[in-house]
Amino acid sequence: MSRTNFETLLEAGCHFGHLKRKWNPAMAPYIFMERNGIHIIDLHKTVAKVDEAAEALKAIAKGGRLILFVATKKQAKEIVAEKAASVNMPYVTERWPGGMLTNFQTIRKAVKKMANIDKLTADGTFSNLSKREILQISRQRAKLEKNLGSIADLKRLPAALFVVDVCKEHIAVKEAHRLGIPVFGIVDTNADPNCCDFAIPANDDATKSIEVILDACCAAVAEGVEERKLEKANDEAQGEKQPRRNNQRARAEKHEEAVAEEAAE
Repeated sequence: MSRTNFETLLEAGCHFGHLKRKWNPAMAPYIFMERNGIHIIDLHKTVAKVDEAAEALKAIAKGGRLILFVATKKQAKEIVAEKAASVNMPYVTERWPGGMLTNFQTIRKAVKKMANIDKLTADGTFSNLSKREILQISRQRAKLEKNLGSIADLKRLPAALFVVDVCKEHIAVKEAHRLGIPVFGIVDTNADPNCCDFAIPANDDATKSIEVILDACCAAVAEGVEERKLEKANDEAQGEKQPRRNNQRARAEKHEEAVAEEAAE
């Protein structure tokens, strides 16, 4: 079953590309036509690419791995934060910290610093400091929270990157490539689809367009997480049944031995 349909994408304005003069020739296979100097994206291909990306994202989530969502452009920030949080996935909606993937250990240290400040607050040490020190630490904590709060649970490198605008987030895409992390991306007519392992040709400027595609992808992630939970529950149930079966078998064998002994006597 398709994750999204042609009409939904059309209503959301996913087909509107950039001006013809701004196009990237690599996007030619995904362009349907040109109208009033603007390229129109072939939504039949978008539907196919959304389904392909959704299935891959579902498999990653089912494997218990994390997908990092990235969108620092104004019109995508809130949507990405909301959708990623709804499926418990990390996200970056403020400035992309250079080296976040390639220098992951340093980023983890900054996140730990944030946790240490919280610990100081919890055990009362914070209240013993001077007003100036409290102010400095509070500002530092607020800055860390703004930039890294949404990736506090990212204790290891993500299994995949989902990017809303591959041109704007080119640093994140390059870092992912260097580490062999697959990239899922919404690609407009001014971008190169070859920079993504899973390129979704669509309007990456319209809020509604971004939302529709994220809805389909996050629904797939949620399905993967749910299937993982069910499999885990089934495995645990099977694990409990096994000892019971063994006990029943042992009792049956004992009974057979007792019957055999009585017959022998």
